[in-house]
Amino acid sequence: MVDYKELVGRAKARDKEAFAKLYELIYKDMYRFALYTLKNPQDAEDVVSDTVADAYETISRLRDAESFKGWIFKILSNKCRRKMKDYVNKTTELPEDLPHKGDFTEDTLTREAFWRLSDEERLIISMNIFAGYSSREIGTILQKSDNTIRSDKSRALKKMEQMLNG
Repeated sequence: MVDYKELVGRAKARDKEAFAKLYELIYKDMYRFALYTLKNPQDAEDVVSDTVADAYETISRLRDAESFKGWIFKILSNKCRRKMKDYVNKTTELPEDLPHKGDFTEDTLTREAFWRLSDEERLIISMNIFAGYSSREIGTILQKSDNTIRSDKSRALKKMEQMLNG
């Protein structure tokens, strides 16, 4: 078991090696979460890098050392939300080889249904399914009750099911 308390304490004292160890413990989860949320490897790398830089600068403000993981994922989820807002304002031309409706596979349809969810619904589904967080952990990160998270997740999955069956 990792002693987050000791590592965070050292990181707060500007011990770069302690912060690097903390990062090493969670970087795969952070990248996976960002990738599934943003669906773009470069953007995922960018938001993870920005998150780590911000976390390093502000770790002295972290009150509870044991909530490090939730704290850094809160920073990451906020950065992902901002990036998704950028996507809404960004226009691109459709590629020539865009599949026609008859060319979609089941996996493609599932992804399409996922992307039709609201930003917050995608965030909750991503955090739970792709990053493996419980409703309680997601609630802590998003500052909502775990019951609300479970309800939101259930509604989002039902929406996806209706899109896929409708």
